[in-house]
Amino acid sequence: MPHLATIAVFSAAALALACTPGPDMLLILSRTVAQGRSAGFASILGAQAGIYCHAIAVALGLAELFRAVPLAYDAVRYAGAAYLLVLAVAAFRSGAAAPLAPAAVPRLSLGAVFRQGLLTNLMNPKVALFALALFPQFVTPDGGPVALQILVLATVLNVVGALVNGALVLGASRLGRVMAGRTRWKRAPQIALGTVFTGLALRLAVDGGR
Repeated sequence: MPHLATIAVFSAAALALACTPGPDMLLILSRTVAQGRSAGFASILGAQAGIYCHAIAVALGLAELFRAVPLAYDAVRYAGAAYLLVLAVAAFRSGAAAPLAPAAVPRLSLGAVFRQGLLTNLMNPKVALFALALFPQFVTPDGGPVALQILVLATVLNVVGALVNGALVLGASRLGRVMAGRTRWKRAPQIALGTVFTGLALRLAVDGGR
């Protein structure tokens, strides 16, 4: 297990990362405004499950595949962009037939929201590269098994992220309730969610830097 001093330094880095807006944060906020607090927390759990998957990949050395085989990186990148575009279309179309009727806006199950958060995180190869660059810096030779150290660090990253994003979810859920109470803003959360998905897809598709 990493030393306490190492965990303390890593926690500071994790806090700085959690406070930096990124795809996961945008997805969490948008889903919260569109569907409420429970959906926001389900998105957080999905993204955190993705972090654990990336951590395991780093521990197994699989993430280095992106460095060794550029085509593998591009394949994941374009697959992720396509997935986000599908989500964007679904968000834009939801409630289109009767935008002023609350029942016209479909509510995804929490399981579906969780899977969205997970897949969005997994299909962003930059998260894997970030994990590959960050975790090894805090692994110490005398800290025990490397895989265990990386999983502990991933847990610290998720705990810090949960605190930051959880606070944002609480604030965003209030905004969602205010918007839901105004007739002309009935479809605003769905439009915002679709716009976020579209922006993330375009960013992922055109950003080929590794």
